[in-house]
Amino acid sequence: MIKLNPIESAKIWGYERWLASTHPNGMQQDFFNAAGGNYPLLVKIIQADDKLSIQVHPDDEMAAKLETPESSGKTECWYVLDAEPGAELVYGLKKDYPRSQLEDAIKAGRLEDFLNIAAVHKGDFIFIPSGTVHAIGGGLRLLEVQQSCDITYRLYDWGRGRELHIDKGLQVIRNEKLRKIQPFEDSFSCEYFTLNRINVKGGWGMYVPGEKNPASCRLLFVISGSGIIKDCLTKEKFQLQPEEIYAVAPGEKITVEGNVSLMRIQCGADDEE
Repeated sequence: MIKLNPIESAKIWGYERWLASTHPNGMQQDFFNAAGGNYPLLVKIIQADDKLSIQVHPDDEMAAKLETPESSGKTECWYVLDAEPGAELVYGLKKDYPRSQLEDAIKAGRLEDFLNIAAVHKGDFIFIPSGTVHAIGGGLRLLEVQQSCDITYRLYDWGRGRELHIDKGLQVIRNEKLRKIQPFEDSFSCEYFTLNRINVKGGWGMYVPGEKNPASCRLLFVISGSGIIKDCLTKEKFQLQPEEIYAVAPGEKITVEGNVSLMRIQCGADDEE
């Protein structure tokens, strides 16, 4: 078990804090190398003081076609850590539109007319399948879990002058598999990742099964509260603080004592519950 150190990068709209990654643009490589190589997910905190660009990410097939054969797509999800009153985000399109209609709207600066704008609150969960047009609004702090991919196609950037990727972006749009935005329940699972909320009141333990492989690691993100996490083999202990993240390798067992809310993150579809 190890506490991972975040890698923070400033953005024009706020900042990103990469918590768990072996992506070349930001790595906590030593732990995952010890577990056998690259980690398939990228976990980060997004602090949006201003709105992000309207953007879309490719799926695996389109990433390989439009970028390099080794590129993966980007399906992601957001857990809202904090939200100012009236906070909103873009979650898909109002309906399916012909590519030509969207292209004309972008050129005319009218893309906002086609977007589904949703209010969000602290504790909400949003699933963003690859191909979904989206944008995070200002006044939001999110935990993001995604495929290990840093490919973003900007469709519109509110006149801030950054590069747009209209042709590629329009090729990858898929307005489907969208879920109702609502408070996070006990768990969520898709083919790329599984999230479980663990509310510890007193004590809780976890053993990580599987072979020595980064994809078999479990991550524990501290949502709120306080407590102590202990490695049962080394007896090492850490005092838990909100927004820390711990990685537990296959074959390890940990215990948690206290009153604390955790988000357990694993690669792939649920194989435990």
